[in-house]
Amino acid sequence: MITGELKNRIDSLWDIFAAGGLTNPLEVIEQITYLMFIHDLDEVDNKKAKESVMLGLPFQSIFSGDVKVGERTIDGAQLKWSVFRDFAADRMYTVVQEYVFPFIKDLHGDKNSAYSKYMGDAIFKLPTPLLLSKVVDSLDAIYANMNEIQSTDVRGDVYEYLLMKIAQAGRNGQFRTPRHIIRMMVELMNPSADEVICDPACGTSGFLVAAGEYLKERRKEEIFYNKQKKDHYMNHMFYGYDMDRTMLRIGAMNMMTHGIENPCIEYRDSLSDQNTDKEKYSLVLANPPFKGSLDAESVAGDLLKVCKTKKTELLFLTLFLRILKIGGRCACIVPDGVLFGSSTAHKAIRKEIVENQRLEAVISMPSGVFKPYAGVSTAILIFTKTEHGGTDQVWFYDMEADGYSLDDKRTPVAENDIPDIIRSLKGRIHFAHVRNLQYNGFRDFQEAAHLSADGSMDMYEIMKALYDIGFDGIVRPDHGRAIWGEVSMPGYGLYDRALGACYLNGLWEAIVKQNQK
Repeated sequence: MITGELKNRIDSLWDIFAAGGLTNPLEVIEQITYLMFIHDLDEVDNKKAKESVMLGLPFQSIFSGDVKVGERTIDGAQLKWSVFRDFAADRMYTVVQEYVFPFIKDLHGDKNSAYSKYMGDAIFKLPTPLLLSKVVDSLDAIYANMNEIQSTDVRGDVYEYLLMKIAQAGRNGQFRTPRHIIRMMVELMNPSADEVICDPACGTSGFLVAAGEYLKERRKEEIFYNKQKKDHYMNHMFYGYDMDRTMLRIGAMNMMTHGIENPCIEYRDSLSDQNTDKEKYSLVLANPPFKGSLDAESVAGDLLKVCKTKKTELLFLTLFLRILKIGGRCACIVPDGVLFGSSTAHKAIRKEIVENQRLEAVISMPSGVFKPYAGVSTAILIFTKTEHGGTDQVWFYDMEADGYSLDDKRTPVAENDIPDIIRSLKGRIHFAHVRNLQYNGFRDFQEAAHLSADGSMDMYEIMKALYDIGFDGIVRPDHGRAIWGEVSMPGYGLYDRALGACYLNGLWEAIVKQNQK
């Protein structure tokens, strides 16, 4: 939550717009977002320049030399926030209106990119040079405050507070997910550098940004020193969909300012027939809307076959199961009604997840987590798509505190269960029986030799997943065929087990060495 001096400065910025004649909250949000993006472009460019010097890598600033904007040319340095902010009001206004805004609209080059889609219609609406000058000064003060706070969440918190000022937010059910909850969910899922991540109701892309930042922290060498994985990270890893174009615009800029060059951020009603995604993503992170009901006629027919309902929270769970690959994982926020509701639809989706998939964990959160927007009780569901069951033991955690007071003020407090949750769930695997399986169909599978090609499982990816979560327990090959004339009980062949152990050890060594490059 935004408090103190930073809150006062944002309130003051809002007042500056109102005094300058710009009173539509959506227009104010858009103009602030554009200007924050322009500021961040300068900041990110400077950061990349410093990093390239330290690493000895070549770097070409987007502001270097003469920059062509439309049919005109301007010294690129004048497009930098740190330069034009010192111009006289009239000159600053001319530069921003005639050069900076057209420059950012055509910045990406790829007309089909998310950025181009939502920046192509960006309009500079500040009516006077004086208003622009005041807004730039105010934003400089806000950024100075943000830098003093030194929190990775502060940018998201600022967006959150700005969005709170849109009167429609509460009515549309656009409740912002607290950034510390998002971060907890990302840490629990521990995404790898090969993930394909989706949030079908992405809003400002909070989950996608957090996943990207986590990967930069934990998988930096993989992402930035492997050409293919860097391309995957920049262009093919992140997918976000929403029905609010303002949110999409903010989300696209949010992703780009966090270093993700071309995320797939698109306008889409994820529950409708226009969404044809199936078995596409390896990880879903989401807090889908669950306020009220919707017209069942607008919902994709295959979702209603699994769960016939108008409740969006149930339909989104059904959607997650459809869009996840086999072995794909999901961490999502749901209202408590999903856990305890007695309707046929509630029972159907619970049965589907528990019996046909693998439910891993349920984390019950206190009702104050989403205040001041709402006091609804929620939970986090974590499950894996298997299509043949696998739910054995489900980890339940009753979160009583999240580090903030559970009233409308949401001030920091000492009580915080989140570190315990992360440690508890990530440490659940102590001993691994590893063996390949041949998947034949629904609930029809048989054991195979360990080699990936002998079954349906990618044994390399399985061992890599254990490596990625920091597993340091015992791995052993599970079961063994009787081979080479060996006489044994079924499944107890020692020669085959020895071969399996050698195979798994070889995979592990290869993974370790690959991650040391």
